[in-house]
Amino acid sequence: MIENMEKPENMEEKNSNQEKELDKPLFPIFTEPKPHDAKYTFKTLLVGVALVSLIFGALGGAVGADLLLRLPQIQKYLPVGAQNQALEQKVTLTEDSAIIDVVNQASPAVVSIVISKDLNKTRTFGFDPFAPFFGFGQQAGSSSPNVQQVGAGSGFFVSSDGLILTNKHVVSDEQASYTVVTNDGKRYDAIVLSRDPINDLAIIKVDIKDAPYLKLADSSQLRIGQRVIAIGNSLGEYQNTVTTGIISGIGRSITAGSTDGSEQLSGVIQTDAAINPGNSGGPLLNTAGQVVGINTAIDEQGQLVGFALPAEDAAKALESFNKFGKITRPFLGVRYVMITADMAKNENLPKDSGALILRGRNMTDFAVIPGSPADKAGLVENDIILEVNGKKLDENNTLSNALKNSQVGDQVVLKIYHKGEEKTVNATLGEAK
Repeated sequence: MIENMEKPENMEEKNSNQEKELDKPLFPIFTEPKPHDAKYTFKTLLVGVALVSLIFGALGGAVGADLLLRLPQIQKYLPVGAQNQALEQKVTLTEDSAIIDVVNQASPAVVSIVISKDLNKTRTFGFDPFAPFFGFGQQAGSSSPNVQQVGAGSGFFVSSDGLILTNKHVVSDEQASYTVVTNDGKRYDAIVLSRDPINDLAIIKVDIKDAPYLKLADSSQLRIGQRVIAIGNSLGEYQNTVTTGIISGIGRSITAGSTDGSEQLSGVIQTDAAINPGNSGGPLLNTAGQVVGINTAIDEQGQLVGFALPAEDAAKALESFNKFGKITRPFLGVRYVMITADMAKNENLPKDSGALILRGRNMTDFAVIPGSPADKAGLVENDIILEVNGKKLDENNTLSNALKNSQVGDQVVLKIYHKGEEKTVNATLGEAK
């Protein structure tokens, strides 16, 4: 017999409370507000939206920062093309920024040199493919001055008081006058203080204070493929033209010609940075803004084949000038050509390296200059200088290179091949004039 049982009142109240608890949302602000419930107001909704934005913003920032930190690791999982593109963009931006910085810093220290002459007193013509830009002039019958620009070159300040380094062939004409034009267009009369008796270097000066100047780098640290920047008065018309390239070769030996003749230059830097007539004497810079070379010559038979004297040579010239008031160079007194293996084979020479003493084309181009240190040491034409102070002479160590660290008055020991036998002689170096 089953009896009808009534539920206790307290049981019904308990179940009712449980149902009310289940009706409560876990996160009230994320549920749809009930119209009859005063808690779910518009203000509450705004607070919820703000809180959501804050949470997701913080999460997004953390994820973005983490991705940025992990970019190098993530990049390796990208396709090769995407990797290369990202790398190229990074390298390009870095190189461009470095070059722009160098140009901005160095340009104020680079000058144009204007060569002027009275054309009624002299006749100037010809084109020099190796550096300054020369024009054409003709002699007039009038005795009145007819001063005109006949050439142009470049240079750069090496001290704040107006010392300028340039090429000797830019300021070689003692009858010409020289005007320096700075990057801001100001013009100054220049005087030539010293011309290097052996190398293609010269020092001139203008009356200026607090001039911006460039520093010389250690050119012995140059490496083939290194990025360089050339600045100069291109074609004598385009002041402070900037070109870029790389070091294409080191330790080249060339014969540079000009309207005044030609000269042997050894240990020069080869670059593919475009160098044009008028660039002579301008700086060749590294990406740190230091001068690694002085632009000197171009090969007109090639394309983008230019040459610069190493900054080391310029540093020695400045050191000599500061010490003696002029550029002094040690002098042996021989005319020579460096022997190569091919030359030795073709000419049937007894040695395949060394400096062969030869006379020049003209009668006055002596193989050994009379009264010179070489003449006093007994050297004669067709002798071969094999060593200087125990160091072998070859294409990489020319006679000029072997002597450039010596001073006037130094005694050097020469190993020579003389009339069929090797012997050693001593020579005291003189001063080149």
